[in-house]
Amino acid sequence: MLTKISLLIMRVGTGMLLVLWGGARLLKEGMGPHLANKYYGGVAADSTLQLAFAGFEVVLGLLVVVGLFRKYSLIGSAVILVGGVLPIWRHFLDPYGQYLFAKPEDANLLFFPSLTVAGAALALIALRDLDTLALDKLFGKKR
Repeated sequence: MLTKISLLIMRVGTGMLLVLWGGARLLKEGMGPHLANKYYGGVAADSTLQLAFAGFEVVLGLLVVVGLFRKYSLIGSAVILVGGVLPIWRHFLDPYGQYLFAKPEDANLLFFPSLTVAGAALALIALRDLDTLALDKLFGKKR
């Protein structure tokens, strides 16, 4: 039972993170382009593209939360969450800003949990068959 509950918590947590970030991009004007410029070198900073991505992120997050189409939704979630970790690698290797940052205050210790979230997204894929509290698993039993 602990495995089922743990996977449910990981799935709800990672899915809600996507919903909340996507929602923030949808509701706060300019947030998506600002993040793209700051952390991704301006790649995909177009406002329209960011709005489309934000909508996709919300829908994907909801699918992950309820556990539908996990064969694809968990992979999409992992691509976003693991991909989001890559540009902030310095924050994991130097969380206090002593070696890899021009100024120690440029480091952000609050980025460190992103590494755990990325690991959870990958674990959900690896342990998908054990996640029996997902809707697609429940629907599959009735067929």
